[in-house]
Amino acid sequence: MAQRDALGPYRAGRQLTRKPSRKPRTAPQQDAADAGELATRLQHSFENPDLLDRALTHASATPVSGPDNERMEFLGDRVLGLVIADELLKRFPSAEEGEMAPRLNKLVRRETCADVARDIGLGRFLHLAPAEVAQGGREKTAILANAMEAVIAAIYMDGGLDPARVFILSAWDKAFDAVAQIPRDAKTVLQEQLHTLGLTHPRYSVVGQQGSDHAPVFEVEVNAGSAGIARGTGPSKRTAEQAAASALLTKLENDT
Repeated sequence: MAQRDALGPYRAGRQLTRKPSRKPRTAPQQDAADAGELATRLQHSFENPDLLDRALTHASATPVSGPDNERMEFLGDRVLGLVIADELLKRFPSAEEGEMAPRLNKLVRRETCADVARDIGLGRFLHLAPAEVAQGGREKTAILANAMEAVIAAIYMDGGLDPARVFILSAWDKAFDAVAQIPRDAKTVLQEQLHTLGLTHPRYSVVGQQGSDHAPVFEVEVNAGSAGIARGTGPSKRTAEQAAASALLTKLENDT
């Protein structure tokens, strides 16, 4: 109960409301499906249905400065990452950080979010401008992924972390199965991928160290030339290098 009360301002939407527009918000287009059906698929009954409505609203469907789902996407991304990271620790209790990071990156990346959105048929519920619909917006990976994160935020803002967790673990069940196998070494995968692309070999360097002598935290930077730069942290140089390599692999995947 305390958690729900603490989220009261979120449920009311005050902290995520944009500066009011002088123009009224356009009504959802007639071909948008009943959001009540989606709430059933989300396994959550909304006390504040406006939160779900906003999560489904793409920027193309609102007037300038009108409410859309972009700020909710920001929150949903963090909620998703927290739930996924917590579940990974439970499912793989003996895995090292270098093995966990690639799993986490794969489970929260844009493509996975879009796949989950397709599994629950999210596209048909979205509020999009007619022009965006005509361009296939209901199946665009970026739009679906962003909306999926915004919907997670709506669940969290309306009911707290528990219902958000229930939905995420159910909807991401197949994705978790896909990362059950121990991933290949991130440094090896990165080097092989760069070699295939004809790019320079990655260079690793320690750029920071925090913590005590008994519990250090290293920060390592990997530089792969034109392929980019990324950083990672870990309790040892090795795990920090793996985390940095994993971060650069994720960046390369998102850029392609």
